[in-house]
Amino acid sequence: MLSLRVGAKVWTEDRNLAWVAAEVTDVVGKQVHLLTSTGNKVSASPEKLLPRDADEEEEHGGVDDMTKLTYLNEPGVLYNLERRYALNDIYTYTGSILIAVNPFTKLPHLYNVHMMEQYKGAPFGELSPHVFAVADASYSRAMMSERRSQSILVSGESGAGKTETTKLIMQYLTYVGGRAAGDDRTVEQQVLESNPLLEAFGNARTVRNDNSSRFGKFVEIQFDSNGRISGAAIRTYLLERSRVVQITDPERNYHCFYQLCASGRDAERYNLDHPSHFHYLNQSKTYELDGVSNAEEYLRTRRAMDVVGISHEDQEAIFRTLAAILHLGNVEFSSGKEHDSSCIRDKKSNFHMQMASDLLMCDVNLLVAILCTRTIQTREGLIIKALDCNAAVASRDALAKTIYAKLFDWLVEKINRSVGQDLTSQIQIGVLDIYGFECFKNNSFEQFCINFANEKLQQHFNEHVFKMEQEEYRKEEINWSYIEFIDNQDVLDLIEKKPIGIVALLDEACMFPRSTHETFSMKLFQHFRSHPRLEKAKFSETDFTLSHYAGKVTYQTDTFLEKNRDYVVVEHCSLLSSSKCAFVAGLYSSAPEESSRSSYKFSSVATRFKQQLQALMETLNSTEPHYIRCVKPNSLNRPQKFENQSILHQLRCGGVLEAVRISLAGYPTRRTYSEFVDRFGILTPEYLDGSCDERGWTEKIVQKMKLQNFQLGRTKVFLRAGQIGILDSRRAEVLDTSAKCIQRRVQTFLTRRSFLLKRAAAFSFQAYIRGCIARKTYSQKRKTAAAITIQKWVRKWQMQHAYLKLFSSAVIIQSSIHGFLSRQRFRNGMRSRAATLIQGCWRTYKFRSALRHRQGSIIAIQCCWRQKLARREFRKRKQAANETGALRLAKGKLEKQLEDLTWRLHLEKRLRVSSEEAKSLELSKLQKSMESLTLELDAAKLATVSECNRNAVLINQLELSQKEKSALERELISMADLRKENKILKGSVDSMEKKNSALELELVQAQKNTIDNIGKMKELEGKCSMLQQNVQSLEKKLALLEDENHVLRQKALSASPKGHNAGLVKSFSELFSNYCSGFFYTQILMQESPTPSKLVPSFSRGLSESRRTKLTAERSQENYEFLSRCIKEDLGFIEGKPLAACIIYRCLHQWRAFETERTAIFDYIIEGINEVLKAGDENITLPYWLANASALLCLLQRNLQANGFMTKGTPRSTSALGYSQQALKSAFKYIGFDDGVSHVEARYPAILFKQQLTACVEKIFGLIRDNLKKELSPLLAFCIQVTFFCYLLLELHFESLFGHLFLFPQNL
Repeated sequence: MLSLRVGAKVWTEDRNLAWVAAEVTDVVGKQVHLLTSTGNKVSASPEKLLPRDADEEEEHGGVDDMTKLTYLNEPGVLYNLERRYALNDIYTYTGSILIAVNPFTKLPHLYNVHMMEQYKGAPFGELSPHVFAVADASYSRAMMSERRSQSILVSGESGAGKTETTKLIMQYLTYVGGRAAGDDRTVEQQVLESNPLLEAFGNARTVRNDNSSRFGKFVEIQFDSNGRISGAAIRTYLLERSRVVQITDPERNYHCFYQLCASGRDAERYNLDHPSHFHYLNQSKTYELDGVSNAEEYLRTRRAMDVVGISHEDQEAIFRTLAAILHLGNVEFSSGKEHDSSCIRDKKSNFHMQMASDLLMCDVNLLVAILCTRTIQTREGLIIKALDCNAAVASRDALAKTIYAKLFDWLVEKINRSVGQDLTSQIQIGVLDIYGFECFKNNSFEQFCINFANEKLQQHFNEHVFKMEQEEYRKEEINWSYIEFIDNQDVLDLIEKKPIGIVALLDEACMFPRSTHETFSMKLFQHFRSHPRLEKAKFSETDFTLSHYAGKVTYQTDTFLEKNRDYVVVEHCSLLSSSKCAFVAGLYSSAPEESSRSSYKFSSVATRFKQQLQALMETLNSTEPHYIRCVKPNSLNRPQKFENQSILHQLRCGGVLEAVRISLAGYPTRRTYSEFVDRFGILTPEYLDGSCDERGWTEKIVQKMKLQNFQLGRTKVFLRAGQIGILDSRRAEVLDTSAKCIQRRVQTFLTRRSFLLKRAAAFSFQAYIRGCIARKTYSQKRKTAAAITIQKWVRKWQMQHAYLKLFSSAVIIQSSIHGFLSRQRFRNGMRSRAATLIQGCWRTYKFRSALRHRQGSIIAIQCCWRQKLARREFRKRKQAANETGALRLAKGKLEKQLEDLTWRLHLEKRLRVSSEEAKSLELSKLQKSMESLTLELDAAKLATVSECNRNAVLINQLELSQKEKSALERELISMADLRKENKILKGSVDSMEKKNSALELELVQAQKNTIDNIGKMKELEGKCSMLQQNVQSLEKKLALLEDENHVLRQKALSASPKGHNAGLVKSFSELFSNYCSGFFYTQILMQESPTPSKLVPSFSRGLSESRRTKLTAERSQENYEFLSRCIKEDLGFIEGKPLAACIIYRCLHQWRAFETERTAIFDYIIEGINEVLKAGDENITLPYWLANASALLCLLQRNLQANGFMTKGTPRSTSALGYSQQALKSAFKYIGFDDGVSHVEARYPAILFKQQLTACVEKIFGLIRDNLKKELSPLLAFCIQVTFFCYLLLELHFESLFGHLFLFPQNL
């Protein structure tokens, strides 16, 4: 028991500060009255007090090693850390254990290169405590000297600085280790850059920390024989997968999601927006961190990926997978048509589902199917069970968690492969950054696993501390066999022992589908009803409480079974392993085997974590450990704020106080002999003369104080707990007695000195008072004399001031009177001068007004006289004008006639202009409608082509899926409906294409008419002039044969039927009649019909046989030349009619070529047309001859009748040529082209000519179509590029129309 006296320094418990310094003021029975450092007076029992060293108050900076404390207890440790933290000394030793307090501020001077150079090779404990000292001890003193692998265990709660401490350790090891000789790989840089990469994907904001690691990490740095870094490996433990799909306010999801949303262009490419728009991120309203830019962190993560060696393709695949997870979280489900079924809720969910499938590069239908259904395998076959909404959401979240976990494992594996492991390395240093002990208001499965890991590590820590104690006792050669070691093996057996441990019972409950957390808790309480470490919660039937080494923790078992079940869904693995993205397929390259009855394969998270933990403990046991305990000073993350209660709890959780307890179980107080003699040598003053050595003197002191169970080592004395207090109490008594003696002497000296000083002061005070009285009397007399002098001068000044005031008043009055009189005289003079001036002006005005009146009268008289003269002149001129009336009437009639003629001319012009405007309006309307329809058709065709390309990809996937019978059975019904819809859509597409083709033909015809109406009208005058010249030349030629032709022309005209074509072209009338008559008789002579015409004898009677033959040959030659000229020359159009076609048809009709049995004129016409098409300009010749050939063919079809050679065929209405012919017929009929043309019975050459002309028209149409395609293809390509983004918008609009065609292109 602690021996207390008045004035003793102790520690007492406090509700707010945990422990507070106090001083004993009185001891009454079993109660001790205390005065605390805060000024409060309290009472406490001696058992609740702990001793405090009074000398510690003088050491304001504390001690750097807490084993140096006189009293090693909780308050001593706590307040030593507080004093050092106030001076920014954040590192403190407890033996070989380093305690690091997070400063929450930048301390760059502690971590620069100069500081690393200072600690390089320095003995441990020689310099101030530092993380570099621990790292150097593990590298230089242990690994390099003893050639033994080391491990550094960094622990602490969230926000204590574990991750930063790990970075500093790795930074120091890469500084002293460097790179192996001849190795081009920057291993140290990759190891350091792996930290921000793993932080982005494994760290998140929690209630206590903005950058909390949600996984355990063990970094193994490998060295070669020269101590250079030759490789590294990273192992992770228990990633918090549930955080991907569920977070609470104000926590955040993993950093990588927020970085991706703030990435700018990358976010737009993946259709990402602010984090508040995604379900997996908006469960908490915290989207930003203070002082952290998500965009900059994104760039930092990308740079880390580059350093680690991740290719740009893999980087894009990684962030595409993250975007797919976010889109997958926004997919919502609603109840389906069937019972306990589900389906996608709305268009928004469909959009996110489509985006997720596109980013994962898998089939969207299969993705929906595996989320909404479950496949169960039975003896009879596969059974597909529909899932309700809750089960579908659970399946969605399971898929998201699995993808993220596999992505994280892939990153770790990639880092390990990139950094490279040295399999030949014999020594390595492992740095363990793992979560500390956690105890929250609500503790779930994650806290259970974390605390289980800390129990394991605490056992390892206790063993290490106990071994250190044993090593210290062995080094000092003292007896230590009776020291007991207390561990926490019973808690570990309770958790992990088989077959009735908590983990075993949890796995057993998870194996049964109908098990709940109630049944699990009931079985747990049945098996461990009397276990001292497990208790049942007071206010819950399912919660249980475990007594850990750091205190009791109550766990809520509501989600234990759910989080322990790590179901591997075979359908998920199969779908993603068949993804077209090589990265996603690589994540699922090792797909699990299908279960015998269900597609869900159970895997225990707790068992897997226990196995990982066991492997970690085996690794740690094979190395020499070093411990760093990180402490978070306050919950507000502010610098220079020290919360005692929180820190004391962390010291308990970190095992620091457990190490203190182990030390207290042995010899907690150990001092070197020199220190002990310096402190307690005053207890034996008889040995101050140096008669014995320090060890002997120490033994004399201890024996004199009658202490038991102490140990004297080689260099230190070891005392049991409480013995140092007895020595301090005796030392305090000796010092108290000595102090009292000194105080008596000092008080006597001070009292005498005070008396002498007071007497001297009295003498000085009296002299000062007398001087003050004399000076006061002199001052009064001097003031009286001064007052008399002042009164004299004041009276003088008053009299002088009154005189000057009176004098100045008199002067002012006089000057005022003089001024008034002068102003009066000046005013009178001004008035007299003004009156004189006014009188002069008035006389001037009177004279001028009289003069103006007289001038006005004179002017009025003159005006009256001139008016009278003008009236006389007007009468004379009026009489002369009446004589010219007859001329005016004639002129009026002529003007009226001119106006009538002008009006008629304008009317005809307006009618012509209105008709042309109507035609142009109709053409513009047709062109606009055609252009709009063409654009719609092109857009539809482009969409069809692009989607057909996609369909080609989907066909391959469907061919793979068709091999699975279950998928076919599910899709039979939907495919039947889709086929019907596809047929309807095909019909609509065909109708649109037909309509578009018809509009194209109309547009072509309208363009041709427009070109003809605009271009040919301008060239008509030139063509007419050329034709007139040709007519003149023909007239000259005909003049030579005028005598012979005159008789023949009259006979031919009298015998030929009356034609109606004389008015076609005025300039061609005579020539056309000559050629028609000549060719008519020539054909009569040449034809071989048995019934020749009656006109032949009359014609032959006037000519000889040779003359007739020669004339026939000349006529034939002239006819051929005339047709050749009509074919080769561009004759244009007259009144909308193609002139060449009209001339050719009229010639053939007049020459009766259609009725002949044998003739070569038709072949000549076809050959001439083909030659013109080959030789001429295609842009001008093809449209011109298409119009002429079509018109000629239309005339042949309307006016020729077959004479038994061919039967009447079916019209080709569906072809393009048939459509154009029908259009031409209607057009010619509309303009009256076929009026007056009689039907002719055609022979075989005419029918053959008709077929050849049809082929020629089709050929011309095909050439025009090909040329048009060549001209439009670059324009269409340009339009496609311009309207590409418009098409992206229209794609959403046409999605409902073409959706089924895209999914099942085989129905096309």
